[in-house]
Amino acid sequence: MIREFGKPEGLEVVDLPVPVPGPGEVRIAPEAIGVGGVDAVIRRGTVAGHGFQEGHLLGSEVAGRVTAVGEGVIASWEGRRVWAFTGLSGGYAEEAVAAVDNVLPLPDGLTGADAVTLGGSGVVAHFALARAHFAPGESVLVRGAAGSIGITAVQLAARGGAGAVAVTTSSAERGARLRELGATHILDRAGEGEGDGEGGGKDRGEGFDVIVDIAGGPRLPHFLDMLRPNGRFLAVGIVAGQPPADFGARLLDRFRSSLSFATFSADTVPGPDQQAVRSAQFAEAARGELRTVVHEVLPLDRAAEAHRAMDAGTVFGRIVLAP
Repeated sequence: MIREFGKPEGLEVVDLPVPVPGPGEVRIAPEAIGVGGVDAVIRRGTVAGHGFQEGHLLGSEVAGRVTAVGEGVIASWEGRRVWAFTGLSGGYAEEAVAAVDNVLPLPDGLTGADAVTLGGSGVVAHFALARAHFAPGESVLVRGAAGSIGITAVQLAARGGAGAVAVTTSSAERGARLRELGATHILDRAGEGEGDGEGGGKDRGEGFDVIVDIAGGPRLPHFLDMLRPNGRFLAVGIVAGQPPADFGARLLDRFRSSLSFATFSADTVPGPDQQAVRSAQFAEAARGELRTVVHEVLPLDRAAEAHRAMDAGTVFGRIVLAP
């Protein structure tokens, strides 16, 4: 839980009563717990104004076996191996509770670590590209591509027939790994690199039709300048912090280019639609058609270490906790 907002050292291990599933809920003993960028944003206190308080129990997705069911839930769920969304709290635990509508059986051949690496991020990547009206032949930039959302977005864009798939990342080694997943152009965090030519980003005339941005932060306006006419920019995260308050001025400066900026949260996608996409992606991952990247599996009581790695920017893929 978060004892104090800020650094990872503000996390502490506590003993709590075993949760009791309420009506429509199940209790799960996790074998794997996903550590996501949203966890780091909450822990830092970046979104404390949205009602998060010290004492918050982190974690939004787990994979494991159902150990108990609440009123109104069919008994056959008990003992099944599942993925579950626990909301924005409750996942970093030996026992977690989730609404049964947010639970999905896992296919044979998919590990719990792979499930929590793909479960939340795959849906974001899928619907972000859909909301951007991405079409075959268009150029796509994934900003902050080394995390699980970015890794999935790169694969989906490449598989969807993108004319170019550019990424921003922090090293040549990461760039090489992203090429293996479908990236065609590698840029550094400032957007410099292979962006000069076809599909690149330095010249507005050779910019991008779609930008999926997981990072946000002070550099966001610079990437708005990389949109082609009729380009669409989707902000799906703020792991690098809030953008400047006046970033929208960059859009107005290019009024005649008909640019679009939007935020996207999977919270606005109906649950059944999310589950349908997630189920299909789990099946693809189990068959090896969609790749997941697990950076490291750590014991639950080393959650602070996982957060230190995220803050240092050394994670490629997703860190997973195991009770």
